[in-house]
Amino acid sequence: MKKGEIMNIGEKIKQLRVEKGLTQEELANRCELSKGFISQVERNLTSPSIATLVDILECLGTNLRDFFSDVVEEKIVFSDEDIFTTEDEELKYKLEWLVPNAQKNLMEPILLTLEPGGEYKEDEPHEGEEFGYVLFGTVYINIGNKRYRAKKGESFYYKPRANHYISNQGKTLAKVLWVSTPPFF
Repeated sequence: MKKGEIMNIGEKIKQLRVEKGLTQEELANRCELSKGFISQVERNLTSPSIATLVDILECLGTNLRDFFSDVVEEKIVFSDEDIFTTEDEELKYKLEWLVPNAQKNLMEPILLTLEPGGEYKEDEPHEGEEFGYVLFGTVYINIGNKRYRAKKGESFYYKPRANHYISNQGKTLAKVLWVSTPPFF
């Protein structure tokens, strides 16, 4: 929205409703309103009270602040300057978050570098799935009491239903592109 431009509230509500895959009737039922009222709001024939607008937006998975805030251009490409790095000398690993603030997204990609004898800290079971691609070296994926080996060019994919961690038992550096959904690192 440009400065001085008036927001088309009805059109924006309709856009959100369509994005959520809801009919006017489904939205009306969720908000305990009539289909006719939703139709009138979307065509700007009536204006909802603030309380009703809050209810409608809640049913659409948003809120007043986000609804009225200027649309921020979504960043698509990330570079070295965006990477946040942490290291653990004791466990001999380096963790690089490739996408800043990925914990607010549905998945979280990281780059894990393990020195020989290094391992990433053990995690307890959690919801979601984990995927990794070994860029170089060899790693072991330890899940519960089982151990799986993956070498350069191989990938792994699992549901973390038991304690799990990744280790490097080799004599060379290992590097893994690792993605967790939902964000977990």
